[in-house]
Amino acid sequence: MNLGPSLLPRSTPSAEGVSARGVIELLDRLDAESVECHSLMIVRHGRVVVEGWWAPYTAERPHLLYSLTKSFTAVAVGLAVADGLLSLDDRVVDVLPASAPADGPDDVLAQGRRLTVRHLLSMTTGHRTDSLAEAWELEPQDLTKGFLRVPFTDPEGTAHGYDNATTYVLARMVERVTGRGLPELLDDRVFAPMGIGHAEWDRVASGAAFGFHGLHLTTEAVAAFGELLRCGGRWGDRQLVPRGWVEAATAAQVPTTQVEGWSENPDVLRGYGYQFWRSRHGFRGEGSFGQHCLVVPSHDLVIAVTAALSGGGETLLGPLWECLLPGMGDPGLDEGARPSDDAALAERLRGLSLESVAGSRGGRETATVRVDATPEGSALPHGTAVTVEPDDDGWLLRLGAGLDVEVGHGRWRESAPLGRPVVARGAWRGRAFVADVVVITTPHRVRVEVDADAGTAVATWNLVPLTGPSLALHVTAPLMTRPDVA
Repeated sequence: MNLGPSLLPRSTPSAEGVSARGVIELLDRLDAESVECHSLMIVRHGRVVVEGWWAPYTAERPHLLYSLTKSFTAVAVGLAVADGLLSLDDRVVDVLPASAPADGPDDVLAQGRRLTVRHLLSMTTGHRTDSLAEAWELEPQDLTKGFLRVPFTDPEGTAHGYDNATTYVLARMVERVTGRGLPELLDDRVFAPMGIGHAEWDRVASGAAFGFHGLHLTTEAVAAFGELLRCGGRWGDRQLVPRGWVEAATAAQVPTTQVEGWSENPDVLRGYGYQFWRSRHGFRGEGSFGQHCLVVPSHDLVIAVTAALSGGGETLLGPLWECLLPGMGDPGLDEGARPSDDAALAERLRGLSLESVAGSRGGRETATVRVDATPEGSALPHGTAVTVEPDDDGWLLRLGAGLDVEVGHGRWRESAPLGRPVVARGAWRGRAFVADVVVITTPHRVRVEVDADAGTAVATWNLVPLTGPSLALHVTAPLMTRPDVA
């Protein structure tokens, strides 16, 4: 993929007052704590000073952002407000009247009729927990109507409750008042002026973008978005997003509490804006499994991270704050040592890689087995035929009908069996064949383990995708990870 010119200028850590030693300490700590990152970019004073990708992830690949997508939807809302097409006090039922429920408990109907853009943005609609699954079950063809039918546990405007459906509804409201799809609006008003030409979106069966999830961007595009926000919505000589909107969206509009089911994290407790989280330092957009856009205005600092974290946000945020901030602009750093520190860090960044699949090339044997899908969250259905066939560059791994993955030995091979790219590498370990199949534009990969003697295979996700465990679903183009919803 040709990305064209860089979005942000480059500099060195020492030139911008960033401690290269602190970044090395961060990388050491992530290794020691088995925190799996896919990319890291640090921007100081508007210049990229640190950038690295853990192979097979690379600079040109977009990466699924999960709920970091919400912050981009909030910017789209701000554009509609600035254009006079929407206001914070507009009610959902007035903008989307066809989605207003016609029947149900009186108290639920009444509260649903009172909900406004402001309630949606701040997630203070009265749903104490995420309403998404219940809303889709109630109204598979109209998530907005389902959202308005889910019983409320609190009066609107009184408490923050993290709720994915609020952002879906915001996306539909923006589309209704602007007459444009959410991706098209952001492409025209934000991405294209910034030079971002490679945004991808997961969609539901109707073709609509989720809004609360599903945006794929490169690490540099995420960092550039953070820089846009740090500069109050200004990019070069253009005010792309009103400064007042950026300030309001990234301020603490409502207090937050520990989210049920989330690991304890001091950054979660700093308040919520309009689809942005406040942090111990600055503010952030955040997505599941460690997708972050961190903005620290007090240090002229932006940090973009993509990752595959099994723990909560504190597994990454704590090390970032503790390793990076103490040396930020510290005049006590040894100036004579800085250039060598920069060089040592650059060398370390060039060698970043996920752990390799160890084993041998094996002979020319072919193995055909069947999937044991007993483990919960199997990436392949039970009984799926799996065949390992040697070829000149490694193996062809056949995962049922039509899902043929090219696997390298000692290197990654890329293929796109159903339209979306995957990269894979593997090895024989005695009579067992092991391959990692990476859905390279996401945090997810599948380890396929073939036991040739037992005649069985298992296909296990590193992290089961939030939109379901089917591998075929996640490697099929177009990007449509909820096809049962129209």
